[in-house]
Amino acid sequence: MAKNYESDVTKLIKEFKEKHPETEARQREGRARLWDKSLDPELLDGFKQANVPQKPYVYQTD
Repeated sequence: MAKNYESDVTKLIKEFKEKHPETEARQREGRARLWDKSLDPELLDGFKQANVPQKPYVYQTD
C-alpha cells in the first residue's frame, strides 16, 4: 500500500473534523464521563472478596 494512500473513511473523518472542530472536545468529555474514573481500592477489594467461585458445571442441580 502506498504511504500517501488515505481511505475514504479516513478522508470522511478528517473532513468531518474540519467542519466540526468541537467534536474532539465532546469526545474527550464523554470519555471522561464514562471511562476515566478513579477507583476506590477498598471497594475493589470488597468486590474481589465477595466473588463466589463458579461450579464446574453451572447447570447441575445439587
